[in-house]
Order: sequence, then structure tokens, then C-alpha cells
Amino acid sequence: MFSIDRLRALAAVATHGSIAQAARALRMTPSGVSQQLAKLEREAGHPLLEPRGRSVRLTHAGRVLAGHADRLITQLAAAQADLADLGNEVLGPLRIGGVGSAVRTLLPDALANLTAEHPRLTPTVVDGEAVDLVPLLINGALDLLLVESWANRPLAVPEGVRLRTLVSEDVYVALSEHHPLSDRDTIDLADLTDTVWACCPPGTEPHEALVQALRTRGTEPDIRYLVSEHITQLALVSRNLTACLIPAMSRHPTPPGVRFLPTRPALRRDIRAAWLTRTQSPPVRACLDAVVRAGAGDEDRLSGT
Repeated sequence: MFSIDRLRALAAVATHGSIAQAARALRMTPSGVSQQLAKLEREAGHPLLEPRGRSVRLTHAGRVLAGHADRLITQLAAAQADLADLGNEVLGPLRIGGVGSAVRTLLPDALANLTAEHPRLTPTVVDGEAVDLVPLLINGALDLLLVESWANRPLAVPEGVRLRTLVSEDVYVALSEHHPLSDRDTIDLADLTDTVWACCPPGTEPHEALVQALRTRGTEPDIRYLVSEHITQLALVSRNLTACLIPAMSRHPTPPGVRFLPTRPALRRDIRAAWLTRTQSPPVRACLDAVVRAGAGDEDRLSGT
């Protein structure tokens, strides 16, 4: 393994053309530089310098190793700069996971602004449900989540996970305009006893919230369509095949022939950011701020009005 100090001495000789000038650049004595280079030659197993009049020049092996030394020193300097910046500058990877509606509605503007402000930040995004994403946060595979929490079934997270509510919104029943109850202004879930439902798969927050909401009204849901995407659920609703619960931010785009009815009692959903308290980093903090700003700048879209 080559010593970085010895590689630095070789690179200095390659740059300045002599041991004396390299020594001045490195704030060392010429004998100190010579000793470093002699040790490096032994480690390399090749002569690195040869006499040239009263000075020296690099051999072919010396030029090859000096090229590598330059790249290593440059990379080391970049690493040192990045570490020095970690306390203040937003840089490096930021791994985000989120439910589809939050990714689609909140993240595009937030990430566009964030990466413009911090070009050394490298965000990546995966979508999914809280049941799958929270374990990835716990084991360190993700840095920040945008997950949903329903008022009638709040999201439970392990100790050490911090939550921040980003959006709180109404939830509607989506019915086909041909459904016999679609002309109502509001609807009691108890009136939908014989209705077929579409919902996200079992174990997800939307599925468990739907089951809980209907059971509270004395109805056991008939869920025949297990579909993760809201837009696909709405396509089924438009053909009068099913009903579904749709949060405000997922009402657009809406296929023709779909009506959204407020529920009695009202249902609400929060979108919350989740992160590990012990590992909150400048990128996480900056992303949180960007998401909040993006939401505050488009309140009508987020509320579904």
C-alpha cells in the first residue's frame, strides 16, 4: 500500500521539475522529499527517478505512478472538502421513498428547486407503501419517507422515527355517475353495504383504513379489486364496476363519469414525512423544507379544490 505522503512527494516533483522546488511547495526539506521518494521506489519495485544533469527526471514508471498519484490526491482533496462541508452544505445521496400520490404531487417541484439550489445533491426516489418503506428506513436503505396516515387509523412507527405532517386533506368516496347514490351531496358509508370496492392490497394503510371505516359503520367491505394506483381505481369506478376512497390530491386526473362525494362522518388523510432522528442530515432537512415550500406554493392543488 502506497503512502499518500510519498505519492504527494512524487506528484510534486512531477509538477515542479526538481526535488528542491517540490520541497519548497510541500514545506519540507529536500532531504525529507528524497527520503520519501526512496521509500516509494522500494514500495513500487521500480526506479521512479533518474539523474538529469544536476537535477532529476521521472522514469517511465515514475510518470505512470505520478499520474495515479495526481488522481488520488485530487480525489482525496474532494473527499476532505465534502466532509468539511457536511455540517453546512447539502450534498451527496438522498434516498427518498414515498406513496405514489405524494411522490406525484409533492416531490417534482420540491426536487426541482432542491437540486437547483444544491447541485451536488443526488436524490433517488422509489414509490411504495408505508408497510414496505418503513423497514427500509429503519435498516438505513432510505433516508426520508413521504407516507400516509389516516385519521381513523393513524400510522404507527417504531421508536426513533420522527414524523412531520406535510399535508392534511379530505378523503372522498368515488362513485360512477351511474351509481344509484351518486347524486347525493354527501354519503354515509353505511349506505354502501352492497357496494364492491377497489383498494390497495391488504396490509397497506389505505386498505386497513377502508376496512376500519366501513366496519365502524357496521359494514364488512366487499373488496374485489386490489390495485395500488388511484388512477387505475378511478378507471374501474368510471365503468361502474366499483367504488373507492380517494384522497383530495389523487382526484386528478379523473376519467369521465366519476363523482366524488364527501363522507359522513368525514374521513381525512395526512401525508407525513418520516426520518430517523439519530441520522437527520442536511440533505434530509433541506428536502423537508423544499417539500413544505412546494406545498405552500400550491395549496389549491393539494387540497383538491
